[in-house]
This record gives sequence, structure tokens and C-alpha cells, in this order.
Amino acid sequence: MAAMSFPVRAITLDLDDTIWPIAPVMVRAEAVLDQWLRTHAPRTAALYPIDAVRALRDRIAGERPDLAHDYTTQRRLTLQHMLRESGDDLGLAEPAFDAFFAARCEVEHYADSEAALARLAARVPLAALSNGNADLKRIGLMPLFRFQLGAREHGRAKPDASIFHAACARLEFEPAQVLHVGDDIEMDVVGGRGAGLRTCWINREARQWPGQHPRPDLEFSTLTELADWLDRTSLDRAVVDGASRTDTTCA
Repeated sequence: MAAMSFPVRAITLDLDDTIWPIAPVMVRAEAVLDQWLRTHAPRTAALYPIDAVRALRDRIAGERPDLAHDYTTQRRLTLQHMLRESGDDLGLAEPAFDAFFAARCEVEHYADSEAALARLAARVPLAALSNGNADLKRIGLMPLFRFQLGAREHGRAKPDASIFHAACARLEFEPAQVLHVGDDIEMDVVGGRGAGLRTCWINREARQWPGQHPRPDLEFSTLTELADWLDRTSLDRAVVDGASRTDTTCA
């Protein structure tokens, strides 16, 4: 897909599977939680091995569609249910969640991510826009971002247009001036386009674009390619702006 050129005043970025892969993070966090329960709540650990925890969390998510935007509360309710059913102390739910969440924030970035994010942040303001509950302060990336807006904080999840519009309002740019970057076709590309933003699909696995949706404005396999594109676009705009000023001066 050939990359078009258009002005970008700010960028909103998805986190999970855009800046780091989420699957290994969750596997490790679940293992950390299981080990914590074995130590502090052995009856719960015996009653709920990792697969049973996953099944219970999925069940609670299905029973509470009002919490579709709030993975943190879903996880806390799951832990409370587990402890209650096993007869362990309900007061252990919060420290159990803390152990899980600390591991959930121990991410391993894609090789290109940190350097590319620094290049992007040097060009335009960045904002994190995620349905997940990762904490950029714990992860160490917050200095590169103007702010982080999560679905839990906002009250609705992508692809709802309101979360995109809320981010644009905080950035103080119109949606058409903002580029949303993410890996998920429905949540990021379709959602961002529906909210009036420009969109960039980070397609690290060479997936085929589904024909039923209009294509994103941009498609790259890495964030480095996006940073390269933004560098070129910014340079082209600088040349055009310089030429325009020269023409005006000579007129």
C-alpha cells in the first residue's frame, strides 16, 4: 500500500499489540497471580487453576456488559468471586490484584517501539488511547506522551467515537488533524475513521485487509516506518511552507 501524504498535528496510539505484544504479558501475569494465590490463598489456587480463572473472568465479562470498558473491575470481581467461593479471606482480593497488575505492566516492547516513539514525539504531541489498563507511568513511557486516556477512565471503549473525540479535545485539535495508530482493524482503524480521524494500521503480521471496510489512510509493519513517513511529511511541508513565504516576500 503506497503511503499518501497529509498534515498531522497530533497522534493517538493504541498500546497492546501496537507498542508491545500483549499475549506473553498476560500469560506471565496469570502465572504470577497463580503463584501468589498458591502462597497466600492456597484453597483458591487449588479451586481455580489458570484455565479456570480465565473461564471465570470470561463468564463475568459476559454477565456484566456494563463493564465491557473496564478490565480492572472485571479482574477484581473475578478475584472476589474466587476467594469467596473457596472460603479464603476477601481482603486478599486487592493484594492479589496488585500482584497481577504489576506483572501486567512488565511489558517487552517490540524492537522498534521505543526509538520510533521518541522520533514521533519529537514531531507532534502523542496521546495513548487504549481499551486496556496498562499504566504508562509504571512501564516508563509516560514522558513521551501528553496523556493516557483509557476506556475505564473515559467510560466507553473503542470503537465508540466519543473516546476518540475526548482525546482530540484534550489535544486541542480537530479529529481530521489527528492520526490514530493501532493494530486492531475494528477498534482502531474502523473506529478512528468513524470518529473523523486519519488512521494508520500497524500490521506486523502481514494480515490481509478485509474487503468490507474502507482501507486506512496508512499501513505500516512497524512504528519505525510510521516515524520515517512523518519525517518525510514534515520535511515536505517545511519545504512547501518555505517556498510559500519566499513567494510572498517577492510578490
